[in-house]
Amino acid sequence: MTITKKKDNLKKKYIAYLRLEKGLSDNTIAGYTDDLEKLMRFLDDTSLSWETVTTEHLHTFVCTLQDLGIGARSQARIISGIKSFFKYLKIEGYIDNDPSAPLETPQIGRHLPEILSVEEIDRMIESVDRTSPEGQRNRAILETLYSCGLRVSELVTLKLSQIYFDEEYIRVEGKGGKQRLVPISQEAIHEIKLYLPDRSNVDIKPGEEDFLFLNRRGKHLTRVMIFFIIREACHSCGITKKVSPHTLRHSFATHLLENGANLRAIQQMLGHESITTTEIYVHLDQRFLRQEIISHHPRNQKCKNDI
Repeated sequence: MTITKKKDNLKKKYIAYLRLEKGLSDNTIAGYTDDLEKLMRFLDDTSLSWETVTTEHLHTFVCTLQDLGIGARSQARIISGIKSFFKYLKIEGYIDNDPSAPLETPQIGRHLPEILSVEEIDRMIESVDRTSPEGQRNRAILETLYSCGLRVSELVTLKLSQIYFDEEYIRVEGKGGKQRLVPISQEAIHEIKLYLPDRSNVDIKPGEEDFLFLNRRGKHLTRVMIFFIIREACHSCGITKKVSPHTLRHSFATHLLENGANLRAIQQMLGHESITTTEIYVHLDQRFLRQEIISHHPRNQKCKNDI
């Protein structure tokens, strides 16, 4: 077997491992595969292979990423992908020792995405023209994104059979195929029900019958189309912030916390495995944080009682 075929076979087995055993999404697998390609190009350029590479070689690889101007966040993701690959090699017995184990990921500051106020979200949804061919569908999309705090991938794959109108819940399939129940607002349910007659007039393609949000050709929407819908709505109502589907998800979490929701409950609704991830999403302005301390800290309560 040639070296090229050997690499291709290993790559196919690794992708199968990520999909079947790790249960990763197609987007995550694509990212890991791209990371692996970067490593393989480095190994080819330095006449190395995955059997002969050492930790020192991998440190050199990381330095080349820095020299190329790749940021700390992207470096951390690439290193994570490399570690996953070598972990797989060790599990399968291709190597005895993992040279990537000592690699350290660069420190990353918390990135706090833009959020929209409740008033801005109302403006954005109200700006969508119901009389346009896709107007009601787009209103239902925006309302569902904000109501449930969905990832864009979860929204485009949401199915009719996953909506429990009477119970006011939806069943979401998140990362790695993990499912969770998320409450859905009456307003979102109302917008979806208004959209359903329009949906029934679409010539739905085979295999697409259960997807909730469809395009004019009867297929479920793409992630790119959701970005476009949000951009158009922001333009219509004069919002100049950099807004994406993730902005609505982040706003969902922030508004819940500001109104007294428990952080653990928000974690479950967002589908985060770690509470730390939820804390990154939840951005509180200093005025709200100060008010929370004034209202709830026992020393402030004691001071009020003394007065």
